[in-house]
Amino acid sequence: MKTIIYVDGYNLFYGCLKHSKDKWLDIQKLLFERIVRVQDPGSELVCIKYFTASIRAKIATHGQDAVTAQQSYHRALEALYPSTVEIIKGYYSLEKARLLEYRQPPDKSRRVAVWRLEEKETDVNMALEAYRDGLKAGVDQLVFVSNDTDLAPVVKALKEDLGGRLQLGVIFPIRDPKSFNGHRPGNKSLSKFADWTRHHITDVELSQSHLPDQIPTRKKPIKKPDYW
Repeated sequence: MKTIIYVDGYNLFYGCLKHSKDKWLDIQKLLFERIVRVQDPGSELVCIKYFTASIRAKIATHGQDAVTAQQSYHRALEALYPSTVEIIKGYYSLEKARLLEYRQPPDKSRRVAVWRLEEKETDVNMALEAYRDGLKAGVDQLVFVSNDTDLAPVVKALKEDLGGRLQLGVIFPIRDPKSFNGHRPGNKSLSKFADWTRHHITDVELSQSHLPDQIPTRKKPIKKPDYW
């Protein structure tokens, strides 16, 4: 079963990786080998499409170090899996906004100036890539790694239009809701149209799916960021 996996990097980071020691994550080992192949041993990986956006140094907790760390991580994935991991970038929009001050009841006349940070294009890019891939011959299964309800329409469309020949899977990129680091359960609107759903990722699966601390290249080796 030839499989393409679509990863919402923003969802994965905030659902599983933030404030953890698992940021140097081997997404192919975790998502394909430990989850998809266990779900169906006959699965064959075509590629993993990883959707993300470049960090803005001026608002990152670790500033330029965070930018360098993210770049090292992306380079590590591409160096280790040059034929199967593809990184597709949107961008972060950072704009001044005036939002309602928190009051009960809301008072529309009371507003405060804030920075509004939004990730742009990820949902659209994932939807377009998935639907176009679904139309191609030689693909049997599409797996979405996301907990974003904005993707529900494309999963529904794929099920209605191509469900006769495509299998659809959903992996919620959240830790076990019952664990110490747990999050709220995954959104049912995505799994409603899927053929199978993995409802969370375990702490053990994450901790056992790290990249090597150092990855050789033709030039300097890529090293795991010190603060990770």
